[in-house]
Amino acid sequence: MKAISLMYHDVVERDRSDASGFPGADAALYKLDRGQFQNHLRAIAKAVPRGPISLLNLTEIAPDEPTPLLLTFDDGGKSAFTFIADALEEVGWRGHFFIAANYIDTPSFVSAEEIRKLKRRGHIIGSHSSSHPLRMSNYSWDEMYKEWTTSIEKLSDIVGERVTVASVPGGHYSDDVAKTASLAGIERLFTSEPVMQCWTVDHCLVLGRYTIQRWTSPMIAADLASGKIAPRVRQFLFWNAKKASKAVGGRYYLKIRRSFFGTTT
Repeated sequence: MKAISLMYHDVVERDRSDASGFPGADAALYKLDRGQFQNHLRAIAKAVPRGPISLLNLTEIAPDEPTPLLLTFDDGGKSAFTFIADALEEVGWRGHFFIAANYIDTPSFVSAEEIRKLKRRGHIIGSHSSSHPLRMSNYSWDEMYKEWTTSIEKLSDIVGERVTVASVPGGHYSDDVAKTASLAGIERLFTSEPVMQCWTVDHCLVLGRYTIQRWTSPMIAADLASGKIAPRVRQFLFWNAKKASKAVGGRYYLKIRRSFFGTTT
């Protein structure tokens, strides 16, 4: 099975990046301003006239149909409710919002009531862990399992039904991250791996995603959404070079990032 998933974060007013989601220059790398985001949606709609689908309908896509597109939004910043959902609904689309449960009802993040409203409006609500660890793959088995179970319990209680979808925070994926997610009852798990091919770990379907950053142009977003090869290859090569740097640098990689950007998300 293949799918094209785009990973967005927050959408903010120009020069107000800390108003939604995690603060700091590092987090701001993944935040678009409102005009940018609307330009992205227009470009994607032109490149993919059928539009994105819901994860709930993924298994209904026949093998001979075009590769389905999914739009995802990480962290659970306030803009998920105050702007993103409205912009999606204006073009008849719905999104997948992955929420770091420990930050619910805190400044710059969505409230429990806003999560319930997003769910009632047809958007998918999922876990983005509890505490949003920077290197979740370095956690022990028990720590990973707790991150998933506590977030699922909290979100399930808020929306009134079992939450079974999630995304990995921080981009640090491993088989154990997926195995603990599966054990916690997660059936669909999004990673930051820039691939179209889906794979299964235990009872969990794992999906890659292509990252959208503040300098990603509408044209590149549309090319990614429509499955163009060149931008996918560029992101794949960059991502794997970045992973190698993280593996070699370890904790020093994070120290270097903090020295440049402050908070690392």
